[in-house]
Amino acid sequence: MPTLAERILGAPAGECVDRAIDVAYAHDGTGVLALQTFRTIGKPLARPGRMRLLFDHIVPANNSETATLQAELRRFAHESGVPLCDVGEGICHQVMGEGGVRPGEVVIGADSHTCTLGAFGAFATGVGATDMAAIWATGETWLRVPETTKISLSGELGGGAEAKDLALAYVSRLGMDGATYRALEFRGEGAATLSMAGRLTCSNLAIEAGAKTGLFYADRTTCEYLAGFGVEASPQTVEDADYADEHDIDLGAVEPLVAVPHRVDSARPVDRVAGTAIDQVFVGTCTNGRLEDLERFAAAIKGRRVRVRTVVIPASRRVLAGAIRSGALEAIVEAGCTVGPPGCGPCLGMHLGVLGEGEVCLSTANRNFRNRMGVGGEVYLASVGTAAASSLAGEIAPPEGAA
Repeated sequence: MPTLAERILGAPAGECVDRAIDVAYAHDGTGVLALQTFRTIGKPLARPGRMRLLFDHIVPANNSETATLQAELRRFAHESGVPLCDVGEGICHQVMGEGGVRPGEVVIGADSHTCTLGAFGAFATGVGATDMAAIWATGETWLRVPETTKISLSGELGGGAEAKDLALAYVSRLGMDGATYRALEFRGEGAATLSMAGRLTCSNLAIEAGAKTGLFYADRTTCEYLAGFGVEASPQTVEDADYADEHDIDLGAVEPLVAVPHRVDSARPVDRVAGTAIDQVFVGTCTNGRLEDLERFAAAIKGRRVRVRTVVIPASRRVLAGAIRSGALEAIVEAGCTVGPPGCGPCLGMHLGVLGEGEVCLSTANRNFRNRMGVGGEVYLASVGTAAASSLAGEIAPPEGAA
């Protein structure tokens, strides 16, 4: 039987297919380069209604050069009829995940973390800006159907562990190139216990193991989530398939982890790095900036004061509004945290929390590469719970409930 990736792309692993794209999107960084290439192609937009432009990487603009480039993209969107999500709407993957993607679709984004949207049972993957320009001109692209690595999940998370810890665990097991051009297929009874926010986090880190995408089968949880955005969807049938390799993970055995600089696959139990001095905590990004994350963080720090500068950035305007309504934002602000506008924030090292030489940050993001968040800075990756405990302690500390 075919894997989920093979079912969606309509061909067995190893074959190359030409596929019309259901959704194609770019952000303010890659969109500029895609537009330059598209103009050299000299063709009209093939399917403007299926395209999206979203401003998230450097928003609001950090200097006049950035502002000028963003203004050019705005003009293009206005003149061509391409839907635009401007400053403050949020991170492209999060915004597209708020009712913009359906199970079974082929979703292409000009960003490597497009794999996040595989959580909906869609084949979602990232491409470069020149490939996106070709998609704008033709409405389709070609793909080599990937082999699939099966990750069977059993049990339930506990002991302070979160979906982020699961993601760090599987990336460390596979290695940063252990799933190169593979699809990761998360299935098993444990998969059903994960919330949509947790599934999005797991799919988000698929690229950090080299994978093309990370897929969950759409189930009742998926359909109920999409229904909240007025989107009708049906569950996908889970079938046996032929996999390139398989890994079993007992969720009950997953413990709170921290990925140490400068590799994502360097996860260690938090107690092995506890006590490490930090200068900043960052909560947000397309990995852990959702409402569930902000509410969990707020619950952990409510009525207390953080002991290190702490930057919290909602993943979207919808998340920000939800955090206001629930009282989470009030608790975060009263604890001494700084809240930034919805977007990527300091994740890519451009603004809103960049590190200085020798500074250390504990981040809920997905990458801790050398100089990622500032030249000479060091980044440790962890869950929201670990970020909350560490912000209160002023050093890396295990989350509440950790064994």
